[in-house]
Amino acid sequence: MQIISDLLLVSGSIAAAGYCLVLSHRLRRFTRLEGGMGGAIAVLSSQVEELTRVLRRAEAASKASAGALDSQVSKATAAANRLELLLAAMHDLPEVETRAPRARSVRHRTGRYSFEPAE
Repeated sequence: MQIISDLLLVSGSIAAAGYCLVLSHRLRRFTRLEGGMGGAIAVLSSQVEELTRVLRRAEAASKASAGALDSQVSKATAAANRLELLLAAMHDLPEVETRAPRARSVRHRTGRYSFEPAE
């Protein structure tokens, strides 16, 4: 009976050693940088870092654009307020009568002082 239990114990340990070898090979392939998941993880990690840098630059650019736009909006608002004030002041001015245009005279070179009205 003891021999049978020793045989079972030896066969179990041989099976566990084989299983450990298989897992070791799979883990080595998994973590290899050239082809397996390790390579994919490394590529994704570098892409995440690059996207983070791009997002930081885009955020800084958008803050600068927002500041410039805010400045322009405040200038435009001030100009619009001034225009409204000018328009309101123009309504208070009296009406101006329009006159007929003056007759112009044209001088010809034929005579010394001859003037004729222009049309």
